Amino acid sequence: MSTTDAGFLAALDEAKQGYSEGGVPIGACLVSRHGKILGRGHNMRVQNSSATLHAEISALENAGRLPASAYEGATMYTTLSPCDMCTGACILYKVKRVVLGENNTFVGGEEYLKSRGIEVINVKSPECEALMTKFINEKPGDWNEDIGEPSA
Repeated sequence: MSTTDAGFLAALDEAKQGYSEGGVPIGACLVSRHGKILGRGHNMRVQNSSATLHAEISALENAGRLPASAYEGATMYTTLSPCDMCTGACILYKVKRVVLGENNTFVGGEEYLKSRGIEVINVKSPECEALMTKFINEKPGDWNEDIGEPSA
């Protein structure tokens, strides 16, 4: 796994699109065990006034209704360590691997994913970290809301 994988590049493109729309710059891409992109998306909480439309949920939503076998063994690429909600979605759909861009700005459910037998790979992308750091500095209230923390 590297920052040149098609799934990772799609997730990063989604994160950049989310930022350009004024939203939280997190992107995700779900890739089947056969290497086909099933769905991709970005955090749309700000844009859609949504309580739950995180990037991983958006990627699953954009994959559409698929048989359980389509998700099983898939890889979820995400630009940031997945929160508890997105961790749960990966477990529910039996994703085999989660590849994250970075976890310096936020650590989510990585240990829980591992405890459930899901491989977690952190590619430690400086670009992902810089994008998140910039957003957190610019919009700390939106960031705190996104991770369920009270605003300062």
